[in-house]
Amino acid sequence: MSQRQERQRFIRHYKELTGETEIDMHKVAEFAKAQGWEMPQPPSDIELLARKFAEDAQAERRYDDTTGRPYRAYHALPVQSGQMNLFVYIDIDDATRKQMHKSAVHRREQIVSDGYQLTLDLDHWNSVHPEEQPIELPMDITLDIEIRKASDDEDKVA
Repeated sequence: MSQRQERQRFIRHYKELTGETEIDMHKVAEFAKAQGWEMPQPPSDIELLARKFAEDAQAERRYDDTTGRPYRAYHALPVQSGQMNLFVYIDIDDATRKQMHKSAVHRREQIVSDGYQLTLDLDHWNSVHPEEQPIELPMDITLDIEIRKASDDEDKVA
């Protein structure tokens, strides 16, 4: 059994023992530690700082000179390093077309994966709750994006 499967099994065990349906993972971790669960080794100080830099790079916004709209300054670019998949970050203003396209395709794939999983989740919920009105969400979000962009324009006028 993988470590992930062991942790998933422990979450079910915790849920059965406590009867909680809204599970706080900090409580699960504290309970696991009290039960003698082997605690993971913390990352190095370099790894922790690198994660903070990555989070901060992803959060940085600049504003387009023409539209005034915000855009992400840095984009993650997947790179292969031996057996590991890693990311480097590129400043959007310095990115080549190839780099920006690769980054955009990767982000789009994340959106597709989220939409796919959400559809499977809702299919399951709908099947185990036949007495309820089914939850159906359109996966074409083009209109939603256009509405959001238009509402950003309205906020500037107001």
